[in-house]
Amino acid sequence: MQDPELHRSIVELGMVRRIDLAGLPAVHVAIDLTIAGCPLRAEIDRTVKEAVLALDGVSSATVEFGVMTDEQRADLRKRLHGDPAATAGSQKAHGHAEGRAIPFADPGSNTRVLLIASGKGGVGKSSVTTNLAVALAGRGKRVAVVDADVWGFSIPRMLGVDRDPTIIDEMIVPPEANGVRCISMGFFVEENQPVIWRGPMLHKALEQFLTDVYWDDPDFLLVDLPPGTGDIALSISQFLPRAELIVVTTPQPAAQKVAQRAAYMAHKVNISVVGVIENMSWFTGDDGTRYDLFGSGGGAELATQLGVPLLGQVPLVRALRQGSDDGHPIAAQPETEVGSIFAALAQTVDVDLAPKRRYRSELRVL
Repeated sequence: MQDPELHRSIVELGMVRRIDLAGLPAVHVAIDLTIAGCPLRAEIDRTVKEAVLALDGVSSATVEFGVMTDEQRADLRKRLHGDPAATAGSQKAHGHAEGRAIPFADPGSNTRVLLIASGKGGVGKSSVTTNLAVALAGRGKRVAVVDADVWGFSIPRMLGVDRDPTIIDEMIVPPEANGVRCISMGFFVEENQPVIWRGPMLHKALEQFLTDVYWDDPDFLLVDLPPGTGDIALSISQFLPRAELIVVTTPQPAAQKVAQRAAYMAHKVNISVVGVIENMSWFTGDDGTRYDLFGSGGGAELATQLGVPLLGQVPLVRALRQGSDDGHPIAAQPETEVGSIFAALAQTVDVDLAPKRRYRSELRVL
């Protein structure tokens, strides 16, 4: 069986201390958890017992739990996440700043990094990030989200995360909900506590989100950027030069004009803008009539100005708002109107915007 947090065999991770077959048909298994108070102990207990009881000749199973030693945890962290001291030394020798390398910046990385940006707040950027991530996970992709909106963090609540990250020998294991792993400033400060940090502190925090967290090579890493074009956006562009940027706007001209700035900032720092998502595109009344509460055409106009596709339009519905508040993303219900829209968005991002296809198109133009 796999550890539910690390997604590796518990045997491979060195968690199985002993299997006692002397009392057959009763089997006793001794498991060393990675940390004391492991939040998934009950799940591990249930899964181990189910696996053992499925074997021929076994009628009962008991599980005894212990905890790894500091040395075992250090060895586990090195095998999974590398040695930060060695990485720092290697980087210093090559003229780079000390610290662990950012895996997603490596040209050999298979992770596609999507920056979700907006020019202003209130356009539903975080709900789009959350639901797009869940829809990508619904396609069988391994998906992670960095909540880089350090002042307005909301991703854990929207995803339905109900526990904090696990720390294993200074390696942060992000929690998972709806098939998506995430890290957020919300895990490290009280929910009602403001984050009053200057640029260098924010820069360092974001760097740690990318380096000290065990992401395990996801297919997609979505980064929920704060509104605007400030320090965080600039830091992320330095950390993730291979990223692709998607702009979220509403149909109204005022939002569309401001959203241009986020796209132009991306161009200035050589980040590729790949598409626009229009949120709150319409509202359907009880009589079936569509109402353009925020105007119309802003997303299409912005996409035309930027020379990128309009990836999709998301209507304003109560279930989308409620799912974000309750931690039940509507994208987890692809049979609904909005769920199907996010499923289509995920397919577009995964297939139509796949780098290989896009580069071929550019070659044809050349």
